[in-house]
Amino acid sequence: MKIAILSRNKKLYSTRRLQEAGRALGHEVDVIDTMHCYMDITSNRPVVRLKGQELPQYDAVIPRIGASVSFYGTAVVRQFEMTGSFCVNESVAISRSRDKLRSMQLLSRKGVGLPRTGFAHSPDNIKDLIKNVGGAPVVIKLLEGTQGIGVVLAETAKAAESVVEAFMGLKANILIQEFIKEAGGADIRCFVVGDKVVAAMKRQGAEGEFRSNLHRGGSAVLVKLSPEERATAVQAAKIMGLNVCGVDLLRSSRGPVVMEVNSSPGLEGIETATKKDVAKMIFQFIEKNAKPNKTKTQGKG
Repeated sequence: MKIAILSRNKKLYSTRRLQEAGRALGHEVDVIDTMHCYMDITSNRPVVRLKGQELPQYDAVIPRIGASVSFYGTAVVRQFEMTGSFCVNESVAISRSRDKLRSMQLLSRKGVGLPRTGFAHSPDNIKDLIKNVGGAPVVIKLLEGTQGIGVVLAETAKAAESVVEAFMGLKANILIQEFIKEAGGADIRCFVVGDKVVAAMKRQGAEGEFRSNLHRGGSAVLVKLSPEERATAVQAAKIMGLNVCGVDLLRSSRGPVVMEVNSSPGLEGIETATKKDVAKMIFQFIEKNAKPNKTKTQGKG
């Protein structure tokens, strides 16, 4: 098969591993810089162009769309969909998962376990906003944050009010969530491919750090999931309409709660912790499912 990986940097671990895995299975795999693509929108025959050349017809496209390029990146994915290529994650699903508020609302509507969450821009009653999610300590997040940036743990009501006021002064949209103390600064990354969790790791925050992101010095180890955790991760991926994603769970006293669904999960941490060839599993999914014009909008909302 002829397969394209949309990535800003071919030297990144995830991009490199995907290309290696695809070629090892006998596929022709090209890495294309998403931001250097441009599109002929007006023609009756949709095309994607790069460096003055029309790109060939690809059987499948693997989008690796970072949070900073979501708008243009999803437009490029949409154009590939219009050419008939099978996109592993479709553009609408990527957009859903990128919007933290939208994804939380969709998961909530389907009854998926979530931390108590509030959303605000200019609340008239900050005290009530904090009280509504169970009171301090609370986690306050910028809606557009990524890799733990723009996430603050406010340990007292006074500190929470100060942080909310500071974000309001920046005209920022914020999410405020209950702090799941029993999780102990750890979360679980479930890597979903198709309709099953193919690998899972427990990420533990560094000493004195409540955020478990590996980018922030966290560590990762193999973890055994409960049937409920496995089912929750698969359900969250299905609601988002994502075929390949990372679902981040916390172990709360009332069962697993979903923190985030990531449409471009990194491979380095999960492959290192679990010793599984996740990149190969993604290509096996493509081999089984890629057919011309098969990409269709999954999920709702």
